[in-house]
This record gives sequence, C-alpha cells and structure tokens, in this order.
Amino acid sequence: MGAGRHHMVAYRGRDMTADLLVVGAGPTGLSLALQAHHHGARVRVVERRPEMSRPSRALILHPRTLEVLRPLGVTNALLGRADTAPRVNLHLGTHVMDTTLADLALPDTAFPHLSLIRQTDVETVLTRALEGRGVSVERGTELLAAEDQGNHARAFLRSSHGAETIRCTFVVGCDGPDSAVRDCADIGWRGRPYAEEVVLADLDVGGIPPGAGAQAFAGRQGLLFLFPLGEQATWRLLATRASAGHTVGSVGQPGAVVPEAELHRLLSDAGTNARIERLAWSARVPLRCGIARRFRRGRLFVAGDAAHNYSPATGQGMNAGIQDAVNLGWKLAFAASNSANRPTSGFDADVLLDSYDEERRAAARRRLLLTHTSFWAEASTDRLASWLRAVAAPWAAPVLPALLGRRRLVAEAVRLISQLRVHYRRSALSVEGTPPLRGAPRPGDRLPDAVVSTGGSSEELHDLLARPGVHLLLQRDALPPADARAADRVTVLRLSNSPGRGLVAVRPDGHVGFRCGAADPAGLAGWLSLIGAAPSPPPVRP
Repeated sequence: MGAGRHHMVAYRGRDMTADLLVVGAGPTGLSLALQAHHHGARVRVVERRPEMSRPSRALILHPRTLEVLRPLGVTNALLGRADTAPRVNLHLGTHVMDTTLADLALPDTAFPHLSLIRQTDVETVLTRALEGRGVSVERGTELLAAEDQGNHARAFLRSSHGAETIRCTFVVGCDGPDSAVRDCADIGWRGRPYAEEVVLADLDVGGIPPGAGAQAFAGRQGLLFLFPLGEQATWRLLATRASAGHTVGSVGQPGAVVPEAELHRLLSDAGTNARIERLAWSARVPLRCGIARRFRRGRLFVAGDAAHNYSPATGQGMNAGIQDAVNLGWKLAFAASNSANRPTSGFDADVLLDSYDEERRAAARRRLLLTHTSFWAEASTDRLASWLRAVAAPWAAPVLPALLGRRRLVAEAVRLISQLRVHYRRSALSVEGTPPLRGAPRPGDRLPDAVVSTGGSSEELHDLLARPGVHLLLQRDALPPADARAADRVTVLRLSNSPGRGLVAVRPDGHVGFRCGAADPAGLAGWLSLIGAAPSPPPVRP
C-alpha cells in the first residue's frame, strides 16, 4: 500500500479530517468508530436511515462482547440497561424448568452471565459515547459509491445537503446484509436462504404472571420465545416457522406484517395459554446464512452483517459484529497513523490489515457451523428435528434440571457460544519469542482475566488493560524491555505476583500477540514493528 496523508474535508460549513469512513451506525459501525477513535484515528460515521429508532432484532450481549467493549468505557452504561440475571422458563410439553443465567462458573471473566438488552439500547449507549468524544453520526447520509485509489480511498455521499466526494484512508462497510460497500468492493458472497423465517412482534399478553422472566416454548413447528423486552409493548415475541414464501423485505430485516390471527396460532401451537391483549407491531424476517468471500479488498473493508449472516440461534449477530469491530478498529488506526507519518521501521500495512480477514473469517466460519446446527435443532420442520423438540425433549425433561444444575456444564456451553474460546494462533500477528514462555496463554489466545498485583493492592487484570494501546506484562523478575517502543501506545506493567522472567504483549483487542520466556529484545521490537507501533520508550509502572 502506498503512503497516504490525512485530508481536510469541507462538510456542512465545517472542516473535518477523516482517516476512516464508517458506513452504517448499528452496533458494529458504532463500536468500530469508537475503537478506531480510541486509538487515535479521525472518524466519520454515516448512516442512511434518517432516524435511529427501529425494532430491535438482537436482544443479548455475551461475556466476551462486554470484555472487548470494556476498554471503550461503555460497559457500565450497557449493564445499567441490561438484565444481567435473566430468568428463563423453558416449557417442554407439560414440563416447565426455571433457570437463571447468572453467576456462571466462568472465573476468568468479569462478566460471568448472559445479559438481556435491546439492540436499540446498545446503539444509544454507543452513540452517546461517540458524541462525548466529538463524533456525531451523520444520519440521512447515503453512500453512493466507494473506490480504492491506491494510496487513499474515495467515497461519494448524498444527503439532504447535496452530494459530496471525500477522500479518506479507509472505508468500512458496517451497512448490513445488502452492503453497499461490499458491492463497491466487488466482494462476492457464499451462502443461501433458510427455508425457515423468524416472526417478531411487540405485544401485551395475558396468562403470564406479573414479573415473570423470559418464556421459551419448544414444539413441532419450531421455538417460540417471549421476552419482557418489548419496545412498543411489554413483551417481544420471537418465533421460528417454515417460511410462508413471497418474502418482502431485506434479509435479516423486518418485513411484512404478520396478521394477528397467525400470532394467535403460533401461541396456540406452542402450547402456551398466553393470549394477545394488544398487538403493537409485527413483522416477518427472512433469514440466510453465509459469509463474504473476503473481508478486505484494498482500502475497503466489511464487518458485521455485511461480512457474515447467521440464524438467530445462540444470539451471534450483534456480538460477532462488535467483536469484528474491535479487532479491526485498532488496526485501521495504527495503519492510518503510519500512513500519515513516517512509517515505523519494518512496518508493512498489508500484513496488519490482512490479519483482520485472516482472523475474523476463520472465526466466522466456525460460528456459521455452530449457528447452522443450532438453528436446525430449533427451527427445522423435518421429521427428526420436529420429533426431537416435540417428543424427545419433553421425555428427557425430568433429567434436565440435574444437568442445568451442573454450573460447570452450563458455563462451558456459554463459553462456547460467547466466543470466549476464539483464538488467532495461526495469525501473522501471533509470534512466539525465544525462549518460549510456558504455562501462559499462547500467542493468538484471548487473555483471561485474573487477580494480579503490580506492587500494591490486588486488581483485576482486565481492569488494568482498560485503556488504549498495547500492554506489555512483565513477570516479577523480567528485565525491563529497554527497546520497547511507542510510549503513546504501549503501557508496561510488572506483575509482582507472577514469578518468572517472561513477558506477554497484549493487543488492544485483548488477545496475546507476543510472548517470550526471558528477555528477547529483538523479538519484541520485531513484533511492535509488525503491528505498526511508533518508536519511543514507554514508562514502566512499578
């Protein structure tokens, strides 16, 4: 990639500088803008929709998603709007099991629970965080085209103020399944529509006790959920069923209205006594599964639903998009800085930027298998899946409480679903120094949370890492990294309760990038150059 510069863009009477144009202001785009801005990039966010409000499709945040958002300073606001101890009544035939998805056996995270929260609430928190940093979402602004110009990108925008052509360092499409950026980049798609669809509705219902938690019903036709998270009424209904055909609307987006009689039939078929007292809103949502053939073409990138589509099984959509964003945001910021200034010695932007596709496409493929298998069990109307839900599950219901009571078993399922096990060990950014460090997370692994000491009182490790940049974790007897570079991007912490002479370098997204069992100045300097860290010695915290 050629060297580029920041460019001043006249817009609505103001001068603005853009390293990064983010197209789409859903959870993925907002998180990406926050992460890139957090690491020094100058960001613009445009959104085609003139208003923020829309029905929430996602209703859950996973532990790993909260972890990656923690350094951006938004987790307290998110948790303040979430139910972090959700109760779920699972109905299997005549059997009802009450379970709470809180305080799971996950000792290596500060968030050992599933959090129920509306997507609109997530967007509100992230939007306000951006505004607090001086970045406003430009609503009612549509991307008409985007081009990779070699040493910069060019985008054509249209709003009520007219047309605009801008130059920026990178463009990222966070603009959903029908991504304009993906089309502009000529990135192909591999996938197929599902034969099943989702029905969404906000309604008030009778027949459910006041204060009841979420309700889940398994039947021959699919699953039906009632969440106390409605936006225009008390309850949000989510049900799966065979697609009725003649689909209206975009994939993954609310489409045609569902008649109230059909909703009554869904409730009846699920075996619930709940009755609709008021219907505020309803829609059919067509579904597909698939993945973009690449996540990057030159200076154009895709993330979130623009890069991969899943069924709603296991709640991956919003979570996967946010994790894409946090992976990519710091890389774009580091690359833009090196493009605008004298590049760090040994830095190759393509290696850093290609690692996004390398890491997140592999994770997306694994996630696609998980969601496809889960959705078959939840929603397929073939004989086997229908029999499992309607016959086998109720038959096994008496032993399920004992299984659910085994906290470690439930925790392992949540660990898998929430991507706490995702690693990037084969990434070009995952480097083992000399000699190798034993007994620590491997390069590419997520760094687990732990209680540590840096010379004073004990603290949570992830809390210490909740600031921008790279963190070098020194074991108690490790030599100071005299040639460690980038004071503005590297923080050095000595863990006095960790015996040894090793070092672990943690990326801004919480994954280990480099480790060594003793001083390896050349290896560390090479890794810092690899990711584009600028030279200057960092201060060492005692």
